[in-house]
Amino acid sequence: MKRRTLLGALPLAMLLRAGRQAEAQAPIQARDILGRKLELPRPAQRIVLTQARHVLAMALLHPDPVSLIVGWGDDLRRMNPPDYAMVRARFPQADAIPVISRGQADGLSLEAIIATRPDLVVFSLGSLRALGEAMPDRLAALGISSLVIDFFSDPMTTTRPSMRLLGQVLGRPERAAAFEAFYTAHLQAIATRLEGREQARPRVFVHAHAGGTPCCSSPGKGAFDSMVTFAGGHNIGADLLPGPVGNVSLEYVIGENPQIYVATGGPYGGRGGIPLGPGVAPEDAARELAAVIRRNRLDVLPAVQQGRAHAIWHGFNDTPAHLVILEVLARWFHPDRCADLDPAATMAALNTQFLAIPMQGAHWVDLPAGAL
Repeated sequence: MKRRTLLGALPLAMLLRAGRQAEAQAPIQARDILGRKLELPRPAQRIVLTQARHVLAMALLHPDPVSLIVGWGDDLRRMNPPDYAMVRARFPQADAIPVISRGQADGLSLEAIIATRPDLVVFSLGSLRALGEAMPDRLAALGISSLVIDFFSDPMTTTRPSMRLLGQVLGRPERAAAFEAFYTAHLQAIATRLEGREQARPRVFVHAHAGGTPCCSSPGKGAFDSMVTFAGGHNIGADLLPGPVGNVSLEYVIGENPQIYVATGGPYGGRGGIPLGPGVAPEDAARELAAVIRRNRLDVLPAVQQGRAHAIWHGFNDTPAHLVILEVLARWFHPDRCADLDPAATMAALNTQFLAIPMQGAHWVDLPAGAL
């Protein structure tokens, strides 16, 4: 039988699958978010993450992201043990991954990286700045490729190109395209509802790590600020703070009289902050939100007294899953236009359609009027 006849007899799905498999193993040429050229002979199979938390971004694209990681920073274990426990519960081999950096202040161990024999080292924009912008050149001199992604410094601009880049280097461009379509559709749904509201932005105080640090830590420009802006609010911290985070006084907050109060929480159970994330029940988060507001004397704010006080998981500031917080914020800021958005359904869709490490537990909570 001739080759053409054989090919014609094969089901179309098999031919398409074979084509995708060949594409996934092809050499990769790309540019990262800084415009740096990257070349790999094939998709990366041995990856070092300078920030371990980006395993959660990889989990949106790959069914077993931990299997690709041969070294990472200790930030996930050290700063967010509940999230690390979720990773370990799904992929127990996480405990065996070598740590190549113990905090940005201690720098990056080139010797530890070399020992892992990586195909690729992944920097976040923040880790690159902290560890030294010459680090990729030092790695290149050793024959080690690297790239830079970002979900924190400018998330509304860099998330989509960062995920496309991860899709390329993981050999999963179709998966990345599917996520981008999902992400873009949800952002467009918010933008459509907020058309014409540019001059009607409520003033918002975002109380970062509320209760875990002295009052009052707040985002300035970048990260949370860009998400607050996209969701139709005005972050009062950005009026005072030029960097991504800083401190404002209680007097400043009271004087600004924000229309909405949003605290951020995380793995802070028993440490004075607001517990949110894996393993947290909504009633526990609400109870601690009320306690933090009272302790910090923020119960004098009309926004709190009138039922416009809320808390959100701080981890949304460095993950492509931040599209969930955008829907939550839009509902809080513009309930007349955005009440039909369903962030719980969006999170459930992320879990079932994309995430190899599902998000579980309470990730946001409200404090009704009269709750204090």
